[in-house]
Amino acid sequence: MAIYHFSAKIISRSTGRSAVAAAAYRSASRLFDERTEQPFDYSRKSGVLHSEILLSDDAPERWSDRQALWNEVEWGEKRKDAQLAREIEFALPREMKPDDAIELARAFVEREFVRRGMVADLNIHCDIGEDSLPKPHAHVMLALREVGAAGFGAKARDWNSAALLEHWREAWAEHVNARLAELDHDIRIDHRSLKDQGIHLEPQFKIGAAAARSEARGRASERADQHRDIARRNGERLLRNPAVALEALTHTQETFTRHDVARFVFRHTDGREQFDRLHARILASPELVPLGADERGRERFTSRDLIRAQEAMLRASDRLESRSHHAITERSGRAARAEMAALGRPHGDEQVLAVAHVLSAGCLAAVVGYAGTGKSTALGVARAAWESEGYRVVGAALSGIAAENLEKGSGIPSRTLASLEYAWERDLDHLTRDDVLVIDEAGMVGTRQMRRILEAAECGGAKVVMVGDPEQLQAIEAGAPFRRLVERHGAMEITEVRRQRDDWQRAATRELATGRT
Repeated sequence: MAIYHFSAKIISRSTGRSAVAAAAYRSASRLFDERTEQPFDYSRKSGVLHSEILLSDDAPERWSDRQALWNEVEWGEKRKDAQLAREIEFALPREMKPDDAIELARAFVEREFVRRGMVADLNIHCDIGEDSLPKPHAHVMLALREVGAAGFGAKARDWNSAALLEHWREAWAEHVNARLAELDHDIRIDHRSLKDQGIHLEPQFKIGAAAARSEARGRASERADQHRDIARRNGERLLRNPAVALEALTHTQETFTRHDVARFVFRHTDGREQFDRLHARILASPELVPLGADERGRERFTSRDLIRAQEAMLRASDRLESRSHHAITERSGRAARAEMAALGRPHGDEQVLAVAHVLSAGCLAAVVGYAGTGKSTALGVARAAWESEGYRVVGAALSGIAAENLEKGSGIPSRTLASLEYAWERDLDHLTRDDVLVIDEAGMVGTRQMRRILEAAECGGAKVVMVGDPEQLQAIEAGAPFRRLVERHGAMEITEVRRQRDDWQRAATRELATGRT
């Protein structure tokens, strides 16, 4: 079970820290701090799998030397309370091979940090956790100043924004989940809090290296004590209602093994006696559904709750499809043609058919297409038609990034599905017969959430249009509902790549989208 962890902190001189010392420790190397004339030697430190400096195109080549880079950072800061560097730490999936994990981290750092002009010192560690399993994770030290050919310039204040940090947290989850899907791992991570995920457990503290060392030496650690107290309270909650454990186990994966159960119970209990009681209760639960052995001979399970959610979702989809509503009229047809003409670029037959498909009578429609095939353009044309008939078009996606892209590409006002559900819980902004809900990147939506969305649309009488690629981005929560709904009800497919103009680029896009890398 892959876990989500992504944190950011500042390395500051006011706390007695040195950027050179921090870099030496994270890279397990020997560096000399020229400002304080102090050597830092961590070359005997174990567990460092990979270290490298990643520079933007306009950064001086001398910064490829770690000692030169961080000494220049130190010399550039004069204040005794100066902020020296930002450190990003994130967990890597232990299910990945080390080379895959390294490439995963490098690609993310290149895209999210280096392309913004930052200098990044990437170090990948692999410790052994309290469950005796590896804990691969990355430390990324980032310089805080803008970069020019001559060296560092002014501090980039916009890199400190809370919105950017939230973007990174969400982007890391999307980045990992896309790669897990490519590697055929039936697991996902979720950047949301346990509360926002609907998992009724108390979040645990991370036990840092200092607390772990204190424990190992027999000294009490307040943080470790708090960690155990939370684990014990969670264990008692789960003993009172083992179904919560099965719901949590099937939140980000559709099926699980006995080993997954043991790891989950170990994390949320304190001591052997509590572990044994909860482990036995879960395996004896009537909500546990055995599925037989997988291709590796491991017995796999799911939960009755997830099966009920799948069945309820499909029933809601059947009722939506059977309803006749939001049909195209001559007025909306004229609006669609006018919107196509206003865009000023040619449209393929598949795009025209996709517009006709989503504008047809019926309260459920789906469009499937690779990236770059013009799905957003088609949705923009459909939006004009719906609005000409007096309908309100609402866009939604699982992630904020996807919602923003939907709004930019189609002109449909968009928000996250979590935001939409949050409003519904407070009896606000409910869907009505005058609404069309467009869900972009629908392949990322899990079974339980898709059920809630379809039932809300059915209750209000709204039309639902799902758009995505069931082969590309997979659901973060358990299940693959978009694929099931497409198989059950059909979809209009767009296969002609229009974003790229050269034939070889179009062919490459199709091959990437279908996994033929």
